[in-house]
Amino acid sequence: MTPLRLIVYSDFLCPWCFNAATKLASVEAVLGDAVAIEWRSFLLRPRPDPARRGLAALEKFRHYTKSWLRVAEDEPRAAFRVWQGDAGPPSHSVPAHLAAKAAAALGELPGRRMRDRLFRAYFAENRDISDPTALLALWRELGLPEAAFDRCADSELLRQVLADHAEAIERGATGVPAVCIEGDDFVLTGAQPEAVYLRWLRRRLDPRAASA
Repeated sequence: MTPLRLIVYSDFLCPWCFNAATKLASVEAVLGDAVAIEWRSFLLRPRPDPARRGLAALEKFRHYTKSWLRVAEDEPRAAFRVWQGDAGPPSHSVPAHLAAKAAAALGELPGRRMRDRLFRAYFAENRDISDPTALLALWRELGLPEAAFDRCADSELLRQVLADHAEAIERGATGVPAVCIEGDDFVLTGAQPEAVYLRWLRRRLDPRAASA
């Protein structure tokens, strides 16, 4: 059976995207080969912002991360920690997406591991995932071929990231996470309960299972 292809637009700086990634991993485990998920980029911060540097910006950012605790209540399996240390705040979204795509170019498993690692590094470990040094450290922790990290500077990967974002906007994604089924116009926005994702996908997989 051809799997139902799910497209997810997401940003590594979005706490609700971390929640959605956690829920969708569970959905994958339940539905197995019936679904295939493709992750695409959405840029909440598409370019560096000089105002996000300096002590004042860091203190403001630390205050903002207290809001993550509310997000954590929605999904206990996703670990969040109010920002500690002197790293960050992240300057923009693009570097993390480039690292994710560079890892995905090595295969489905490296891509999945890097996606998970980026979310945990940012939200649970308070690491600045816009910093190339931090990204290289994550790459090495995963044991990925070091030479392949150079692809993060590949203009073709940047083109793909920007194209993903433009596609999401064209589809009508007003925020992230945004999930759609390949070939459908409907876009489900926001981190939904796991039961909502399951009901929606089961209905598409088999209309007779709509009440399942």
